[in-house]
Amino acid sequence: MVDNLFSKKGNFMRKGFTLIEILISVSLLSLVLIGLYESLDIQRSSNKHLFEYLKRSVERDRAIMVLFNDLLKSDGNITVKKGDFDRVCINSTTNSLYALPEAKVCWVVLKRKNTLVRVEGGEYNLPLSSEDQVAVDKVLSNLKLFDLTYNKKLGKILVVVKAEGAKPYTFLLRGVSPPPLLKKRKKPLERRRLKPPNSEKKVQKN
Repeated sequence: MVDNLFSKKGNFMRKGFTLIEILISVSLLSLVLIGLYESLDIQRSSNKHLFEYLKRSVERDRAIMVLFNDLLKSDGNITVKKGDFDRVCINSTTNSLYALPEAKVCWVVLKRKNTLVRVEGGEYNLPLSSEDQVAVDKVLSNLKLFDLTYNKKLGKILVVVKAEGAKPYTFLLRGVSPPPLLKKRKKPLERRRLKPPNSEKKVQKN
């Protein structure tokens, strides 16, 4: 009887875990959890960077599309000031972000962080004055290249835009040329009526 009890007790003890086994299991589980947490943290960080990259990419795509439409819907009167970065002014375009029937749009690179901005308004000149009513939108920062070449005779515009850490954007537009200048017709000279040589009135002698 006693032997049976001891044998049952021994079987019961074999089915359980010792304190050392529990501690080892907890230690292994904590190591596994730490590894999982680090992998999740890396995954979150990579997802965050991917989201920021996609966001910047979408913003760049929108900016290039706006520039494309500004040039495409212009009247061809475009002035380009060459320098470290080109400054482009479109004197009249129907591509307005502020519901203007026609707008003057200038794309300018500011020296601070090489920021590309878009200026839209009616009648204004650069540099802006306090009286000018314009809208200035920040487009891209950390710009490395902004170049525009305009051939008025062929009606071709080549644009290259490159921001830091991104591939350059390049596009070519054709058929954008200013309207031909209308030659002013010379007004015909008015024919002066010439008086005959002896047309003076004779004074009648009384």
